[in-house]
Amino acid sequence: MRWALVKVCLAVTAMVVVAFAVPLGLVVQEMASDRAFSNAERQAATMGPTLSITTDPVQLRKAVESTQMGAAGRMAVHVPAIGDDAPVDIGDGWAGEHAVTQTRKMGRATTAKVSGGGSALLQPTALGSGDIAVIEIHVPESEVSNGVATAWMVLAGVGLALIVGSVAVADRLGARLVRPAERLADAAHQLGEGRLGARVPEDGPKELRSAAVAFNSMADQVVELLANERELAADLSHRLRTPLTVLRLNAASLGNGPAADHTRAAVEQLEREVDTIIRTAREQRSPHTSVGAGCDASEVIRDRMDFWSALAEDEGREVRLAGVDRTVRIPVARAELVAALDAMLGNVFRHTPENTPFAVDVHDAGDAVIVLVSDAGPGIDDPDAALRRGNDGGRDGSTGLGLDIVRRVAESTGGDVRLGRSVLGGTEVRVWIALDGRARGEARRSRRKRRGD
Repeated sequence: MRWALVKVCLAVTAMVVVAFAVPLGLVVQEMASDRAFSNAERQAATMGPTLSITTDPVQLRKAVESTQMGAAGRMAVHVPAIGDDAPVDIGDGWAGEHAVTQTRKMGRATTAKVSGGGSALLQPTALGSGDIAVIEIHVPESEVSNGVATAWMVLAGVGLALIVGSVAVADRLGARLVRPAERLADAAHQLGEGRLGARVPEDGPKELRSAAVAFNSMADQVVELLANERELAADLSHRLRTPLTVLRLNAASLGNGPAADHTRAAVEQLEREVDTIIRTAREQRSPHTSVGAGCDASEVIRDRMDFWSALAEDEGREVRLAGVDRTVRIPVARAELVAALDAMLGNVFRHTPENTPFAVDVHDAGDAVIVLVSDAGPGIDDPDAALRRGNDGGRDGSTGLGLDIVRRVAESTGGDVRLGRSVLGGTEVRVWIALDGRARGEARRSRRKRRGD
């Protein structure tokens, strides 16, 4: 495309140069010729007054020698025979007797080629006797073409400069068109090869800028769709752990026997498969969390506690709720908060013995909402390790991704998650959900400080 544009520009410019330079050169050549012959006519006209007065050879020779052309030996005067007087020829002629006779008969100026080069101007002039004398001026070729070669060289130089300039401009314009197109094609190949970070600079002509914007938007949507797909696979898999926990606890109450052992083995196998799905999906997911339109945290907590209360009653666990008697709006989608609560409550049932009490508290701090899930269990020996995302397979029965779901929900608002010792004596999971920019900034600074420690 770039070379094609250069060739088109080269052809067009060359035609324009030829169309204008050649006629202009011919005009210059014609003007030089006209200038030379006009000068010869003026020189011939200077002899007119002398010929109208006398035809004496001595006087005519003096008059011829007094002129510029005569002094240079380029003027001749041909006077015909008058009465008994013989013809008078002053100076050497160049055109020949025949050309002089024809000019005298026609009565107007003529030109004739000279064998030695150049031309001769023959100018008829009337004498007092009524006869016609002919003044001959030699015009050499160098005078006819004076300045013509220089003019042609100047025109050729200007034409060449125009062609070179137009090719250079066409090449730059072609590069400006081709490079964005090449970048767009290269980014499309990269995206096709699975490199999802490929993007195109949004520059160049308007049409290519629009194409780059559309490509980048498409690539962002592809990344978002893949991220959502992986998140969905991981989150749905993790949410299966809630009914699996119930199944495991129910299987533990079946007692001994082949059927009970087979049931417990099947539940454990299913848990391992779900853990594998979670790990696989989370290893590839993009760190992108989409926050929904928001929900009422109190209503969601009451609903989930209705679900978990039956299992808590079966295990003899005392449950306490606080702060859920009023509406508390948070910028988190209901499904995301449900997943986070199930992850935290599932950990309580999974990692604490039966008859262990736990509590769920909600605090509205104005610029943030704090959700506390605390228990009276044995606690967590290494809170930092528990907050690390994922599980490399070294911790049996847990992917370590329950708290990761909680953390992603909190950090999507600018908040964070902290683990500590609860007032009940066990583990406390404190979820900070920011409601405005100030809370987000404070949470980020707190996280940076904690990570620096």
